[in-house]
Amino acid sequence: MRRQARRSRWIDLDGPVHYLDFGGPSRGPLIVCVHGLGGSALNWSAIAPLLTGRCRLIAPDLAGFGLTRSLGRGTDVPANRVLLHRFIESVTRRPVILMGNSMGGMISLLEANAAPDDVAGLILIDPALPFVPARLDPWVTAMFALYATPGIGWLMMERRRMSPEELVADVLSMCCVDPSRVDADLVAEHVEQVRERTAFNGARQDFISAMRSVVTTAGDIGGQAYRRGVRSVSCPVLVVHGERDRLVPVSAARGAARAYPNWSLAELPDVGHVPQLEAPQETAAAVTEWLGSAGQAAVKLAAPLLLAGWAHDRWGPAAGRGHGALLVRSRRVR
Repeated sequence: MRRQARRSRWIDLDGPVHYLDFGGPSRGPLIVCVHGLGGSALNWSAIAPLLTGRCRLIAPDLAGFGLTRSLGRGTDVPANRVLLHRFIESVTRRPVILMGNSMGGMISLLEANAAPDDVAGLILIDPALPFVPARLDPWVTAMFALYATPGIGWLMMERRRMSPEELVADVLSMCCVDPSRVDADLVAEHVEQVRERTAFNGARQDFISAMRSVVTTAGDIGGQAYRRGVRSVSCPVLVVHGERDRLVPVSAARGAARAYPNWSLAELPDVGHVPQLEAPQETAAAVTEWLGSAGQAAVKLAAPLLLAGWAHDRWGPAAGRGHGALLVRSRRVR
């Protein structure tokens, strides 16, 4: 993996919030990266160097994740949406492009609905969308059902005590088609962060609270408000989705792209739930292509000081090519 200087920073938002500043041109569009359930700002370390030639990237650890302790703050979806909003207001005075994975995609959609003037565009990577009829992975379905059951979720976590190495390997096996594609040094960083988090009080309950909130927000009953919010999002949207995602079926992304004319879809064959980790080259290529085409309006809002025509002239070919078996298939679904 190509390395770059990244800075670990903290900001006070009713308690310490950790974030990573991956750098990038100060006049480029600002992309705020929002991790998924059980993730952290580290999840963006593979893709960031492929985008910071043209964009500035920063990534917070949401409350209850990464190095940001909850400390009495909610870790559910609504609470972390408010935390994200305050973070955006604190680090910039201009609209941003939000790039969210899984739960982070859900939170990004909710933020675009709640604060449309602050969100120039959305890049959603395997986002947690409203539930749709689909054939779900049986093991994943059973796991979420057990964790969501009051009392059972805590018991499951107590019985599934794993070493940090085992836990990271278990998560990657569920989220990736081929976990060996994830950079080994980055895997080691995730292991070290998990080891550090084991000393945090309430970490298990923070996770269970967030997971239940994701299921409730996307569900058939509680998900009505989420569906209305998704329909009201008017900014340009790119969805990058792994075709072999076990947690969020690609059919949900295809349905959303058909339903909303401002949404574009890039499908990644033979990729799972975290393309930014498993296939960073291909994911960055899809993002770069969109920023130079359907996402140009978002670039202009997120980088108002750029000269006219800069986006058209500067967004060149795709950011890179990786595994031959992971060719990007980018298309607009009609």
